[in-house]
Amino acid sequence: MRIDVVTLFPEMFQGFLEGSLLGAAQAAGLVDIRLTNIRDFAQGPHRQVDDKPYGGGPGMLLMPGPVVECVESVLADAPPSLAASKPHVLMLTPAGRPLTQELVEELARHDRLVLLCGRYEGFDQRVTDTLKPEAISIGDYVLSGGEVAAMVVIEAVTRLIPGVLGDAASADDDSFSGVDRLVEGPQYTRPREFRGLRVPEVLLSGDHRRIADWRREQALSATQRRDRSPVGSDSDLP
Repeated sequence: MRIDVVTLFPEMFQGFLEGSLLGAAQAAGLVDIRLTNIRDFAQGPHRQVDDKPYGGGPGMLLMPGPVVECVESVLADAPPSLAASKPHVLMLTPAGRPLTQELVEELARHDRLVLLCGRYEGFDQRVTDTLKPEAISIGDYVLSGGEVAAMVVIEAVTRLIPGVLGDAASADDDSFSGVDRLVEGPQYTRPREFRGLRVPEVLLSGDHRRIADWRREQALSATQRRDRSPVGSDSDLP
């Protein structure tokens, strides 16, 4: 998979991309993540990328020219191995489709993603009209830009690429994965007792069927406590 990030602040991604699983995944050739600076496509001596909105209002908007030309340049840079794959362009915005594990799984099936990070008061509408990206939101709140949201998408999607996680079952067992989309229940490691709190005996039993049943019961309870969409009737609970 190749992921391109279009941003005004590529330096924000340096530590994030070099660390832990992402750094190892790139070194192993499992994912190719590239950063492109919108300002490189700005015109004039000051390389301006933003301007005041027509009709008045607070803040500044990203101008369509530099953004569209930047994305079009990125889209044109397709290696032979991805020449037949249509890049999927995503715009990170609070007005977008909520990012869920189900959507993450959809995105992970693409060979190439292009993440468009906004700043200031957002994009001139003609950016959307021209590029027709899919709008994605990581929550009902506002950040200073789309870079952190892009990192969330990258982290969530790359975990599903085969070989990125040491244990392929890790992604399958995560919260919101699987058919039921349940929250993960409580988990325990050593020691068996900590300040009077003991590991549930069922987890020490060695009975894999009982352990699986217990974990599902705990996941159902945790999901209902979280007040998500209904996951079943009360009869599903212990």
